[in-house]
Amino acid sequence: MASTPAGKAASTEHGLVRSLIADPAFGPLRGLLLLLTVVTGVVDAVSILALGRVFVANMTGNVVFAAFAVVGAPGFSLSASLFALGGFLVGAYAGGLLIARSGSDRGALLRAGTAAEVALVAIALIIAALSGCPGVTHGTAGLSGGSFGAAVTDAVAALLAGAMGVQNAAARKLAVPDLTTTVLTMTLTGLGADLRAVFTTGGKAAKTALGRRLLATATMIAGAAAGASLALRVSPVAALALATALLAVAAIGTAAATRHPAAWRTPPPPAKP
Repeated sequence: MASTPAGKAASTEHGLVRSLIADPAFGPLRGLLLLLTVVTGVVDAVSILALGRVFVANMTGNVVFAAFAVVGAPGFSLSASLFALGGFLVGAYAGGLLIARSGSDRGALLRAGTAAEVALVAIALIIAALSGCPGVTHGTAGLSGGSFGAAVTDAVAALLAGAMGVQNAAARKLAVPDLTTTVLTMTLTGLGADLRAVFTTGGKAAKTALGRRLLATATMIAGAAAGASLALRVSPVAALALATALLAVAAIGTAAATRHPAAWRTPPPPAKP
């Protein structure tokens, strides 16, 4: 019996969901890394809008912002940029330690990484919430000055960047295609460079890669929009609370997914040169 359009749509949707949470090669890694990509958008929205124009996940932009601050460009915080850079390097180093201990088990690595991220972002949330600064109760759209004092800004930037350093190190080791969780440059490059193949060959692999890249981009946009909306209209603390909650969901999901041994937890052998 011929399949109906509705049946094909349901099958496609089922296939997409399965690829995110039960892929034979990656298990739930794609879905969990997409959730971490949302977190990246949220925390960078907070850092840009409330911490003096500093990136905590994208160190390329952060180094450029630090250079702007050095030459006296208004609105940029050199100390926040430097604290973020230092925090990111410490977080990446900590991620390296996790890789040395759990790199042979992808599930254990992501479980440890998300737990560390929850702790760091939760501490940043507590520091910001107890600071008594305007950013606790007011959105940045209604503030004429900074959301937080210099010390709180630097501490929160360092902690958030540390969490992103851990996340970057873990995602790099997991090496799930097109899901770095923090940088979309190569994802968008692949999307543009391979777009012709989608229309000319129409192969399943090309379409799957296109869908994966579009989804990674969409989740980053969604996280940034949600974080910016809260930071602007409610408070930066509310946006940090959202980031903490999303990380807690990721940590719980990873813990649930790693209760039992599974083939996806074993990294593939390195490619032959």
